[in-house]
Amino acid sequence: MSQTPVFSCKDVHVYVGDKEIVKGVTLQIRPGETHALMGPNGSGKSTLAAALMGHPGYRVEGEMFLAGEPINELSPDERARKGMFLSFQYPVAVPGVSVANFLRAALSARRGEEVPVRELRQTLTEAFDRLNIPKSFMGRYLNDGFSGGEKKRLEILQMMVLQPTFALLDETDSGLDIDALKVVADGINTASGDEVGVLLVTHYQRILNYVKPDGVYVFMNGRVVRSGGPELADELEARGYDWLEPEAVAAAGGRK
Repeated sequence: MSQTPVFSCKDVHVYVGDKEIVKGVTLQIRPGETHALMGPNGSGKSTLAAALMGHPGYRVEGEMFLAGEPINELSPDERARKGMFLSFQYPVAVPGVSVANFLRAALSARRGEEVPVRELRQTLTEAFDRLNIPKSFMGRYLNDGFSGGEKKRLEILQMMVLQPTFALLDETDSGLDIDALKVVADGINTASGDEVGVLLVTHYQRILNYVKPDGVYVFMNGRVVRSGGPELADELEARGYDWLEPEAVAAAGGRK
């Protein structure tokens, strides 16, 4: 297994206009590793995920690398073609574009060539079966009229089909009941494998009962204020985030 990180960033700052939202984040994720980024609402987790993917609404300072290659100057679609994947906290509906056509276009772009119809059909059938999604969804418009759980399952199905190098999963567990959570977690574990790195952004510890993290980061006020192993997620579940507020204030130089 390669020891080159599938993704790394160094001292990343993210701005909306003149306002600094993310205040110096350094991460390193190797093949086969899953790391959890946990924090309360409004801490900047989703902003960080979107900025790492290249969202044009943010100004980013710092260094970012995908499999050792600098990606600061790459657009979101270029990052996706090279193997980055972002699952959205709030997946949007795309009326007029069927799920099957969307997946075929995305997979063709990822590979740099058209995917044969027979291969596509087999790939989609296996993924739909694994995530317990009815085959009828292939003909439906992307996320149009889907429930929250259906949208999240489809996000993980996209990950399974596209086989990224590095996956950013932004609150994939939000809005899921326990049965859907287990199915989605199984999909994440299946899609991850030994060569994929995952950064799982979440509020809650519950998904980490099924997707075991190699590392956990606590993100508050735009900073990583503590890091540790899976036991840190258990401690957060038991104690919440308030007990780490002094560390967040200290990291900010005494400013709340």
